[in-house]
Amino acid sequence: MIQPEKIIIADDHPLFRQALLGTLKNKLTKTQWLEAQTIAELEQQLQNNNDSDLLLLDLNIPGAHGFSTLIHVRNHFPQIPVVIVSAHEDQNTISKAMKYGAAGFIPKSTPIDDIFNAIVAVLSGETWLPKSFESILENTDATDIAERVASLTQQQYRILLMFAQGLLNKQIAYDLNVSEATIKAHATAIFRKLDVRNRTQAVIAIAKLDLNEAGFA
Repeated sequence: MIQPEKIIIADDHPLFRQALLGTLKNKLTKTQWLEAQTIAELEQQLQNNNDSDLLLLDLNIPGAHGFSTLIHVRNHFPQIPVVIVSAHEDQNTISKAMKYGAAGFIPKSTPIDDIFNAIVAVLSGETWLPKSFESILENTDATDIAERVASLTQQQYRILLMFAQGLLNKQIAYDLNVSEATIKAHATAIFRKLDVRNRTQAVIAIAKLDLNEAGFA
């Protein structure tokens, strides 16, 4: 196979990341590996390396809200295939990940050699799913919210995640180095796109994209 030039791995568990990279670097010796441990770091990597061949994404990376990060990446960086690597491996989570545009789903319990085979399959244009997976019907309400989240610009999405963290407009304006009036304007646009009236409803809306009862690890 032709070795990929760049692969981004977004995962905040250092032991898992080190074990994964320890094996993959030996097999993909010409590949540049880019790491991200938070949503902010992932955004930076994507902006600076939008020619990456693949993104390995942990759904529980700090700052993420369930599937919203996957939806956002697929909408703004459609040229980069995304493989979910997750400790959640229930049928519903896998099915939703594929619905929202993942090119594959690798449970973290998968042997490292099989993870390599999965990556090779996706890089070859195939999809990869655990053998135990069976497709199930989707929650149409969550699908509707997913489409609305996908319509947000990168800045709007960033601000929405800050709303979910409970930050005030003044704090967000300071962090993003813009005026408070600009944040209010973005908020109005976010509420319109999500079809909600206020911050609370916006946060409740994206909560529908959270993982199953297990929540965030």
